[in-house]
Amino acid sequence: MNENTKEISQKEEDDRTDKPNLLKTTGRTGTIGIIKKAIKAFNITEKIIFSVVLVVFILSGLTILGELNKTLTVTEPVHGGNYTEGIVGYARFINPLLSYTDADKDLTSLIYAGLLKASADGQLTPELAESYTVSEDGLTYDFKLKDNLTFHDGSPLTTNDIEFTIQKALDTEIKSPKALNWSGVKIQKDSPTEISFILKKPYAPFIENLTIGILPKHIWSNIQNEAFDISAFNREPIGAGAYKIKSSSRDSSGLYQSYTLESFSKYAKGEPFIKNFIVKFYKNEDEVISAYNKGSIDGLGGITPATAIKANVGNIANDKNHAIKTTLPRLFAIFFNQSQAPVLLNKEVRLALNTAIDKNTLIQDVFSGFATPANGPIPYNQQTESEKNNDIKNKQVINTDTTNIDVAKKILTDAGWKMDNEGLMIKETKKGKSISTQKLTFTLSTSNIPELKETAIEVQKVWAKIGAKVDIEIFDGADLNQKVIRPRKYSALLFGNIINRDLDLYPFWHSSQRNDPGLNIALYANIKVDKLLDTARSSTDNDTRLEAYKDIEAEINKDIPAIFLYSPDYIYLTSGRAKNIKIGNLNYSSERFANINEWYTDTENIWRFLIKTETTNMEAEAQND
Repeated sequence: MNENTKEISQKEEDDRTDKPNLLKTTGRTGTIGIIKKAIKAFNITEKIIFSVVLVVFILSGLTILGELNKTLTVTEPVHGGNYTEGIVGYARFINPLLSYTDADKDLTSLIYAGLLKASADGQLTPELAESYTVSEDGLTYDFKLKDNLTFHDGSPLTTNDIEFTIQKALDTEIKSPKALNWSGVKIQKDSPTEISFILKKPYAPFIENLTIGILPKHIWSNIQNEAFDISAFNREPIGAGAYKIKSSSRDSSGLYQSYTLESFSKYAKGEPFIKNFIVKFYKNEDEVISAYNKGSIDGLGGITPATAIKANVGNIANDKNHAIKTTLPRLFAIFFNQSQAPVLLNKEVRLALNTAIDKNTLIQDVFSGFATPANGPIPYNQQTESEKNNDIKNKQVINTDTTNIDVAKKILTDAGWKMDNEGLMIKETKKGKSISTQKLTFTLSTSNIPELKETAIEVQKVWAKIGAKVDIEIFDGADLNQKVIRPRKYSALLFGNIINRDLDLYPFWHSSQRNDPGLNIALYANIKVDKLLDTARSSTDNDTRLEAYKDIEAEINKDIPAIFLYSPDYIYLTSGRAKNIKIGNLNYSSERFANINEWYTDTENIWRFLIKTETTNMEAEAQND
């Protein structure tokens, strides 16, 4: 290499030695410096334009990142949070064998678990049961329990506890209202996790009985029968339900004012998301509504429409975020006792009385629209979709030139009735040389409940317009049952039937149930209906049962032994804090907690790929097991 080459190489080396400084100045710091110098060189207009572009760029970037985050993540409920429920009344028997009041049943449904449980859509699904089968002849129900079931105190739950619970229900000294449900049922334990129930004859509604909460034998077997109803475990119970008791508060007299429940980690359907579920008791609806409006409670159910309207939730009928509405399987009607009031033996009289009532107007006046018209013995929420559509089509459609009153009057006059000078319909009948006169007058009896009293008064006004004189008799609940219903001492009775999801109409319309303790308060007797009721009750084929009930309803509507009025709505108010509250067809108010383990208040955003990974791991673990 010559000297010139060396000199050039040295120069290049010197240049390379200087270049890092140049790179430093054109790096991030240098770039910022250049940008700063450029910005300083901008005039005012250029600076404004640059600032606007920069803000738009930043906002666009944030928006893109936000949308990307939404795409890649999902909001999932997580364990935690609190929810407070308000209940009217006080719990005395938090016990599946003794629960009587709504407060009793609400707490019992949260704390105890049964083999089956009503789902949010009104269907029965396994709770403690892993699976079950029903024999083809409808006589044997075989159940297998889930593995590793425990009570709240950690003790194992086995078929011994199930057998014990049912035996206690049947014990006459306990006087459980559940006893009748298990009469004649044989229990067969095959193992600690397998149990069978054997019936003497098919009874399709029996499956409903298997929702009964299970008592822990290791606790209740030590309590004598005479002390069963006074045991402290009726107020501080231990079950296997979604929630267990964490603490409670009482007033100076010892009356329980509230319970704080905590989620049970080993609950058979999975630990509830909401960690603490607090239940507070109130004397009346006004107190519980006041607490709701103040924000002291998050939810309350089973209140009357008039009371619900007092709540600060805007339009109750349309505010789905704060008011959940469903129709209860309660069917209210006016039942005729034709043996007590001979005038009601005339079919045209019963038809005219039925025709005169505009049910939609009645519901609006009494329930502010929170009820569904009843057009037969099957509640609206238990009808098939085709029946519901027919009900809508067949609602009272009166010619625009006439009214319900006009049509009802014509029915009577066509049958020989005429109105006297005092506005009373009378019918004269010749018997030989004598003339007998019938007057359209009778008594309507009902309970001392605001909605029923108001209904009776509205009906009385309507019937007066067609010439019927009706006196109203109001009774307290106990007196109505003991002095009126049981001895069948009424001409017409405004009352309600509770028709469970099993749709067993037998107790209400079979002729064998006309006398106490039967529930056939219309004293209805129809041989064809009796046979259909027997078929519906014994058949295990759902289509056969539905067809029988369709024929039953048609036959009863033809005979008019009662005027079917309405099924009231069930209204549940909530603050909106808890999500995924599903309230569908209810048998009882306590079934609003059907999916309590799925309610949640707290959430977090989780990357989707983590959920997929977790699911894959769970599937792999399941395959390995």
